[in-house]
Amino acid sequence: MMESRGRADIRFQVDENPPRNVAIGLGVQLAILCIAGIVLTPVVVIRAAGGTEEYMTWAVFMVVLVCAITTVVQAVRVGRIGAGYVLLMGTSGAFIAVSITALVEGGPAMLAALIIVSSFFQFVLASRLALVRRILTQTVAGTVIMLIAVTVMPIAFDMYSSVPEGAPRTAAPVCVLITVGVMVMLALKATRGLRLWAPVLGVIAGAIAGAWFGIYDFERVANAGWIGIPTAGYPGVDLSFRPEFWALLPAFIFVTMVGAIETIGDSVAIQSVSWRRKRAVDFKAVQGAVAADGLGNLLSGLGGTLPNTTYSTSISVTELTGVGSRVVGVWIGVAFLITAFVPKLLALVMAVPDPVAGAYITVLIAMLFVAGMRIVVQDGISYRHGLIAGLAFWMGVGCQNNLIFPEIVGTFAGGVLQNGMTSGGLVAVGLTLFMEFTESRPRRVEAQLGVQAMPQLQEFVRDFALKRGWNAAMGTRMEAVVEETILTLVGEDAEAGRRLLLVVRKRAGDAVLEFIAGNEGENLQDQISLLGDKVTSSAAEAEVSLRLLRHLTSSVRHQRYYQTDIVTCTVRPPTKERQRSGARG
Repeated sequence: MMESRGRADIRFQVDENPPRNVAIGLGVQLAILCIAGIVLTPVVVIRAAGGTEEYMTWAVFMVVLVCAITTVVQAVRVGRIGAGYVLLMGTSGAFIAVSITALVEGGPAMLAALIIVSSFFQFVLASRLALVRRILTQTVAGTVIMLIAVTVMPIAFDMYSSVPEGAPRTAAPVCVLITVGVMVMLALKATRGLRLWAPVLGVIAGAIAGAWFGIYDFERVANAGWIGIPTAGYPGVDLSFRPEFWALLPAFIFVTMVGAIETIGDSVAIQSVSWRRKRAVDFKAVQGAVAADGLGNLLSGLGGTLPNTTYSTSISVTELTGVGSRVVGVWIGVAFLITAFVPKLLALVMAVPDPVAGAYITVLIAMLFVAGMRIVVQDGISYRHGLIAGLAFWMGVGCQNNLIFPEIVGTFAGGVLQNGMTSGGLVAVGLTLFMEFTESRPRRVEAQLGVQAMPQLQEFVRDFALKRGWNAAMGTRMEAVVEETILTLVGEDAEAGRRLLLVVRKRAGDAVLEFIAGNEGENLQDQISLLGDKVTSSAAEAEVSLRLLRHLTSSVRHQRYYQTDIVTCTVRPPTKERQRSGARG
C-alpha cells in the first residue's frame, strides 16, 4: 500500500480533530458561502407562487433549521443515517418548479404532504440501493436534471421584470446584468478560492445595485428582530389527498430520486477528498447520506418548508483547504442554527429584489443543466444511451410547453404528463427498462459462500461460456475469476451461513460476472486500488488472489451496502484482446 497513491495535502482527514479555531472558522465560512442560496430558493418559489409574507418568513426560518440539523447528522452519523463526512445540506433547486406548481394548485399544506410522502421513497432507495442501480442509470439521472432547467428557466426569466411600481425602467436590467456579470466573471477568471464566493458576491453586487435604484427592501430588514422565531405562517399538512396531489406526486418522486442521485454523487466525491490514502467508495456511507437526505425532506415536509439536499460546495472547500474533519460539519450546523434564530440576518437575504434572485437562479440552473449533461456522458455515451437521453429530453420539453397532443397530455391522469420532468423521466426510465429486459438473459446460480462451492460455480460459468460460443480459453479464464473472487470474498474470518448469488450475462461481447454476497469482510476494490507494483513476502499470500483477479479481468467493481456486497467482474475474451493489441500495433 503506497502513500503516494493518496492525497498528501490533506491536513486533517475525516476522523481527525483540527484545532477548534480552524474548525469553527471553516464552518462559519461554509455557512456564509451557502446561506444566500439556502434562503433565496424558498423566497423565489413562494414569490413566484404568490404566497403570503407570513408563510415565506416561516418557510425560510424552518429551512435553515432543517439544514442545520441534517448537516450535523451527515457529519456525526446517527445509526444508519448520515454519511460520516462533511456534507453541507441546503435547499434543493431541483424542487423549484414542482414546488411552485404545488403551491399554486393546492397551497402550502398540500406541498408539505407531497414532500413527506416522497421522502419515504428516499428511505426505500437508501435501504435498497443495490436493487435499483440498473434503473437509476446515469442516462436517466442526467436527462431528468437537464429537464429541471427546462421547467425552472421560464420562472427565473419572469422574475427579471418583477420590480415595485414606480421603479426606474433601467432598474431590473441593470440589476440582472450586474448579478450575472459578477458571478460569471468570477467563475471564469477568478482564482480557485475566489470562485467559491462567486454566487455570494454576485448577489451582494446585485443587491447594492438594487439599493441604488431603491428596490432593495430596507424596511424588511429594519422591522426584523435580532432574536426570535416566526409566530405565524405554519401551513400544516393537507392529508385529504385530492386529485391535484396524485397528479403531482410522480413529479415529486422523480425529483426526489434526482436529489438522491445528486447526494450519491456528492457522497462519493467527498470520500475521495477526505482521506490521505486512496480508498474505494464505502457505499455504507453513500446509503447513510441518502437516508439523511430523506430525513431532511421528511423534516421539511413536517415543518412546512422546501426539501433539501447535499451541496457540492463542501467538497470544493474540503479539497481546497485540505481539512476533511467531520468536526467542521458540526460547526456548519451550529452556524446555521444560530442564523435561523436571528431574523435580521435572514431578512438581509429575503430583501433581495426579484431581478437579482432571478439572475442568481438563472446561473444556478444553467450550471445544473451542465451537470446533467456531464452525468449523461460521464462514462462515454453509446448510440443507445444517446437515443434515450435525446428522445426523453425533447419529449419532456414538448410536454412541458404543451406542444405534444395538448388535448391528451393535459387530461391524461390529471395532467401528470404536463410536467416535463415527469414525462421525460418516464420516457427515460421506460427505454432503460426496455434495454435491460431485452438484453441476453442472464443465468443465475446460488450456493453457500465458501471454497466448497467452487467446483459447482466453475462448472456453471464453463457451461455458460460454451453455450455463448466462446472457446475453451475463455471458459478457463472465467473459472479462474470465480476462484480468485471467492477466495478473496471468503477470507480467513468468513462467517458460516453466508450465501452467494452468481449472475452471469453477455454484454457487448464480454462476460459480466456479478457476485452478490453478505457485506462482511474487506472491500475488494479498496484492496485492489492500493496494491503496489511490488509485493513484500509477508503480504504476498494475502494479496495473491487480488493480484490475479486484477490481471484476469478488464474491470473489477466492488460495492458495499448494509445488507449486500456486490463484486462485478468484466472478462474480455482472449481473442478480442489479441485483436485489439494487434490493431494498436
